[in-house]
Amino acid sequence: MNSFKNIVLALVLLVVTASCFDERKPNYQYMPNMYEAVGYETYDEVNFLPANTEALTPPANTINRGWLPYEIENTPEGKELSRTNPSPLDSLQRDENLAAGKAMYDIYCTICHGAKGNGQGTLVQREKILGVPSYDDAARNITVGSTFHVVQYGLNSMGSYASQMNTTEMWQVSEYVMQLKEELTN
Repeated sequence: MNSFKNIVLALVLLVVTASCFDERKPNYQYMPNMYEAVGYETYDEVNFLPANTEALTPPANTINRGWLPYEIENTPEGKELSRTNPSPLDSLQRDENLAAGKAMYDIYCTICHGAKGNGQGTLVQREKILGVPSYDDAARNITVGSTFHVVQYGLNSMGSYASQMNTTEMWQVSEYVMQLKEELTN
């Protein structure tokens, strides 16, 4: 009688396991969340964030890596104040800074300002943009600080490049612009 019960139990288990088998998915998964991703809904519908928050909002009083706050405001008075702002880059690494500044200048600035800084870039020569000044224009009276201010905030039809370059790269470009200005005036 015991053997009959064991045979019936084995047959029942065989039928149950065979009926649950699905060819599209494996029966047993060691870590199912690795096979089937959990589909989260929008952040408003998920309970793990506090109310009225956005994803990836930085904590208060934090500064992005590679970016330093620029204390001078984007006003005409701020631009005048920026003329006296010196470059914070190490003067002992001037050659490396100028080389890096030239690389960034070639990427972002040459198309309008030209490789020599004379305001004759490709877009100006094709008359797509007009009125790009030369760096040796005496009326402009540019300094390394005012150049950084313009790269940081933009001026007239030139937009800001603060989202494309970090603070060090903007200072390197500003120093390279001053070198181009010296080469144009000599």
